[in-house]
Amino acid sequence: MSENNGGNNLLYFLAGMAVGAVGALLFAPQSGEKTRKMIGDKADEGRKYLREKGEEIRDQAEELVDKGKELVSHQVERGKDLVSEQLDRGKDLVAKQKEQLSAALDAVKDGYEKAKRAH
Repeated sequence: MSENNGGNNLLYFLAGMAVGAVGALLFAPQSGEKTRKMIGDKADEGRKYLREKGEEIRDQAEELVDKGKELVSHQVERGKDLVSEQLDRGKDLVAKQKEQLSAALDAVKDGYEKAKRAH
């Protein structure tokens, strides 16, 4: 909503400037030279206003881009950490399964040896 206010304010400013310029021409109690100077001054004010607003919008856009980069970087780091944690857990599970399998094989070998001696 605040993003539209800048655009709306600019639109209202330009429309007001145009209405003011037309009104000044139609109802000006001044000479043509004074009226032209006044219109020139108002045009300069309008250009200055537009330049300032353009700089503000550019600065805001740069801030948003920087925030977006930070957010993406943070999410990437978080993803890396999660993958690393899951990989470590997987390695631990494989090591435990390997130990259990080794113990089971040893038990089978012992049982086979005992059965072989018994006969």
